[in-house]
Amino acid sequence: MKSLVIYGTYFGNTEKIAQAIAERLNTKAVNVKEFKKEMLDNIDLLVVGSPTRAFRPIDSIKEFIGSLPDLDGIKVAAFDTRINVDIINSKLLKFLAKIFGYAAEPMLKKLVKKGGEKVLEPAGFCVKDSEGPLLDGELQRAKEWVSKL
Repeated sequence: MKSLVIYGTYFGNTEKIAQAIAERLNTKAVNVKEFKKEMLDNIDLLVVGSPTRAFRPIDSIKEFIGSLPDLDGIKVAAFDTRINVDIINSKLLKFLAKIFGYAAEPMLKKLVKKGGEKVLEPAGFCVKDSEGPLLDGELQRAKEWVSKL
């Protein structure tokens, strides 16, 4: 299966997760800023990742998904990086996360609206605080998530 992993990142955490996923899929992870439309030629699986910022994907990823052509026949999956609200002692943050969610869910919905076929539930990988680092075990968990294909 020919796969492509596209990601956006601010502090490098989402990039690390994308690289772990790409390694497991035996493909490459491409920063959204370096994406070229021909990279979509003949792919079977598109995985998209973004940090969660203000409970949403970052603008470059939203624009990327919005610019995609019809994804008919392409399997899709989405992941995000996020703060673990169970570690942060903030009732307000927990409440807001429960109401607004994280980046992976709306990204996957938009990929499916573009014609993609959902093959995995959206996944979130946790960072210690807004700039990271990733929590221990998250790279392995990312590889396990994509291994469910």
